[in-house]
Amino acid sequence: MEKNQNQIEIDLGSQEAEGIYSNLVFIAHSASEVILDFARALPGLPKAKVYARVILTPQHAKSLLLALEQNLKNFEGQFGPIKLPGDARGKELGFKP
Repeated sequence: MEKNQNQIEIDLGSQEAEGIYSNLVFIAHSASEVILDFARALPGLPKAKVYARVILTPQHAKSLLLALEQNLKNFEGQFGPIKLPGDARGKELGFKP
């Protein structure tokens, strides 16, 4: 059996392993990068705070999109459809493009 030479070891620090909660993301782009600002908006407060910024190449952003689609498909296969409030088409649901 051939060993995959493209494997890398991932170091996940304890602070990063805790993660952050985000219910809002702002997305911007230029010709060479896609910027994701993960924020948290709280009820009754007019201001949201950005807790993490992730900068990707357009190629990595597209790979992320495909990976998210596949993972959500797997999730729904295991746990059932993810229900969105109301008719989600054309409405903002907290994550803004």
